[in-house]
Amino acid sequence: MNGLLRKVLRSATMISAAALMSSALPGCGGSDTDGGTGGGGSQPSDKNTYVLVHGAFVGAWAWDKVVPLLEAGGNEVIALDLPAHGEDETPVADAGLQAYTDAVVEAIDSASRPVILVGHSMGGTVVSQAAEQRPDKVKKLVYLTAFLIKDGQSLSQEWADDEGAAIKEYAAASDDGTTLTFKEGWAANAFCQDCSPEDVARLESHLREEPAKPFDEPIHVTEERWGRVPRVYIEALKDLAISPAEQKQQYTALPCERVISIDAGHAPFLTKPKEVADALTSL
Repeated sequence: MNGLLRKVLRSATMISAAALMSSALPGCGGSDTDGGTGGGGSQPSDKNTYVLVHGAFVGAWAWDKVVPLLEAGGNEVIALDLPAHGEDETPVADAGLQAYTDAVVEAIDSASRPVILVGHSMGGTVVSQAAEQRPDKVKKLVYLTAFLIKDGQSLSQEWADDEGAAIKEYAAASDDGTTLTFKEGWAANAFCQDCSPEDVARLESHLREEPAKPFDEPIHVTEERWGRVPRVYIEALKDLAISPAEQKQQYTALPCERVISIDAGHAPFLTKPKEVADALTSL
C-alpha cells in the first residue's frame, strides 16, 4: 500500500445498543439537531468501517478528535491525506480530482467490509466520484458540510453564487494561478470562527498551499452507480465557508435520505467532535 493512506485500525469492544439508537428521516424535508437523535426506534447494528476524507487546506489530522470517538464504539476508521495535503508529498502539479479519487478508492479497497464514506467540504466532490467507482463497497455516503454537486459540475461553478461564503474574502491565488492560500485571519474569522484559540493555532500551523486545479474540474457521476448509494447530509448551521443556504440548496437539488444539523462553523470535527461522531454512529 502506498503512502497516501494513514490507517487507523484498532480493535475495541462491540458497539453498545444504546450508542447506536437512531431515527431516519424520510427524504430531506426535515432535519435533526446536534447529532440527529430524533424520534422513533431502530435496531443496533454491527460495527462499521468509516473512511474519512478531509477538505481543502487541511489533512487527515483534522479528524483527530473524531477518530477516537468512533473507535471507542468498536468501529474501524481510515483517515487519509489526499495528494499534496497533510503529510503527503505529492507535487501540486500532480494533485487533481482523479488523483484524489484514486487515493480514496484505495482506502475503500483496503477495508475489510463495505464502508461509510464521509467527505468534508471539497472532499464532497471526491467521495462522490469514489462512490461512482465503488458503489458496491460504499454502504452510506455522508456529506459533512460538503459540496454535493451534479454530474458535470465543478466546485467553483457551484460555489460562485454563494454570497454567504465569507471565507472568499480571505482567499489568495498564486501568481500563476496553480495554488490557493489564505490571508491572515482566515481561520478565526471565516473557516472556524467558533474554534478555540488552540484550534485556530493548529489550523494556521498546518496551512499549506492548496492545488487550484481540482476546484475547476467537473465531477463525473451517474444515477446507476453513485446514485444508488444511500446518502446523508450533515449541515453546519454557522458555516462561513459553505453557507447554510448553499448547503440547503445542494441537498434539496440532490435529495438525501436524511439531513442532520449541527450548530457549528465549517469545522465541526474540531468544535463539535462528539456531535459529529454521534451523527455518524447514528447511521
